[in-house]
Amino acid sequence: MPAAGMTSTESKSGGEFLDRIREAICGAARSALPIAILGAALLGSASARADSPLAAEHPSPSAASKPRDASLDEYKQHLMALTTLVEACAKARDLKTCDPGQVGPDDRVPLALTGKALPGKAQPGATDARRLIRYGWLRVLISEAQDKDVVAPEAKKDAPADGARPPQPKTSQLLQGAEARLAKDLADADRPAVTPPGHDAERAVMKQVLAGRDFRGLEAESAQQSALEKFAQWINTFFENAGKLTAKAAWLGRVIVWGFILAVCVGLLWGLIQFERRWRVRLVPNSDLPAPGAASARDWQLWLEDGRRAAAAGQWREAIHFVYWAAISRLESKRLWPADRARTPREYLALVAPEDARKAPLRALTRSFERVWYGGRPAGEQEYRRVEEIANGLIAGGARASSPAAGGAPASAEGAAR
Repeated sequence: MPAAGMTSTESKSGGEFLDRIREAICGAARSALPIAILGAALLGSASARADSPLAAEHPSPSAASKPRDASLDEYKQHLMALTTLVEACAKARDLKTCDPGQVGPDDRVPLALTGKALPGKAQPGATDARRLIRYGWLRVLISEAQDKDVVAPEAKKDAPADGARPPQPKTSQLLQGAEARLAKDLADADRPAVTPPGHDAERAVMKQVLAGRDFRGLEAESAQQSALEKFAQWINTFFENAGKLTAKAAWLGRVIVWGFILAVCVGLLWGLIQFERRWRVRLVPNSDLPAPGAASARDWQLWLEDGRRAAAAGQWREAIHFVYWAAISRLESKRLWPADRARTPREYLALVAPEDARKAPLRALTRSFERVWYGGRPAGEQEYRRVEEIANGLIAGGARASSPAAGGAPASAEGAAR
């Protein structure tokens, strides 16, 4: 009976809609039931296969990848057993006979050194070095041999021949090749090891060649040469990398190259300036004549005469002045320093090397001259005699210029001239 407020047409359409929903639900249930049954069957078969003895026929890769240390005799026995296995598998071609687990683990065979005894070994031909012999290829072949060879269908007459791909060999042919390979390995194992030649004759010829005249100058590479070679390699690598940068940013490569060249030029310029400053005081002018106004422009004998004339007149300050410049003129004429009229007494003293024997007497002479001439200190005959003695020692070549207290009369002008 239709509900209140609904017409007969509306109630009939609502019932049809409910019937369609029921039919859709039932159809989905009927279609999902076979899928659920099939999934349960697959899970059951998978668990049964895992529990069945066939699962042990294919060894796990971890078990097969563990090699064993075998002696040479054990290795030969293993090869003979593998040969028997391959022959039986080629005849039977079933799961029981063609079992990959019967191949066994890989062998680690020792390498024998004959003819030479190793130090510290009991046997003269033994060594700890071993060679790994793998049988993974044989396990795969035995596993594939469980299935019979499939007869290839006959090629159609009208079909074009495919010459690019050769026909695949059959499993029976691969088993025959495996028998031949195992037989060859067994023959190699039975073959006695050959003693390597000593090459004594070749070594003697090489020594004779190296002892010749062409190879006498050969020497090991020094540390300096090695450092220079590394620096050259670094330079080449630097410019090579800079050249690669031009592919991405041309301006960056140019900046690096020109910056490096600029840095090298600045370094060379700085080195030249330092070299010039260090050796400037030792430069000797090309002209043999002293510069005008320099102390050596006037002969030291004239300076000394003026000093003695002033001392005879009692002018001790002027006498010390002339005697000092006589000593400076004499040293400058010996090219102890280049002539320069603008140089001060302290600068003359600084030009003399510390290890020079004339350094100390020239310092004492300079102090006396500065105190009297620039300092305004009154001078007397005693001060003049001491200054003259030091100056005569410097003029004579430093033989008696060490100290005025050493005793002896001052050197005369005639002795200085000699």
